[in-house]
Amino acid sequence: MKIGSETDAMAPGSQTGSIGDQPNASGLLELKGARILLVEDSWQLGNAMKRLLRVLGADVAGPAASIADAERLLAERTADVAIVDINLRDGERANGLIDRLQEQRIPVVVVSGYAAVSLPPGKAEAILKKPVSLKTLLAILRPILARQPNL
Repeated sequence: MKIGSETDAMAPGSQTGSIGDQPNASGLLELKGARILLVEDSWQLGNAMKRLLRVLGADVAGPAASIADAERLLAERTADVAIVDINLRDGERANGLIDRLQEQRIPVVVVSGYAAVSLPPGKAEAILKKPVSLKTLLAILRPILARQPNL
């Protein structure tokens, strides 16, 4: 299963991707208790990603399509990790949001449709290019969440 393809790859019953990337019974609650802020301006991709993360047990805030939406969600509750698309609507870039997340000690995983993303070293735990496989996303999230004291 790929996250970020043009089709809704995470829709129930989707045939996109390999069966090895599908959540299985043993991994269904792999992200149980994790609070994730999701910043994604593509409605279809954001909702598909949210559904998948919830199936895996995460508590997902978002998807937020803009910096203002993301900041509103952060004001309402804290996050253990943020998954952030760097390029948002109307040319808005998430660099300032990433700085604020870092100040709050919230790890950031950047997901982008662009091959090259320019961020200073240490600003993000990882920079992933869309489409992202579930296997890759989980491989990035597991060690980040393992460091969280409340999980």
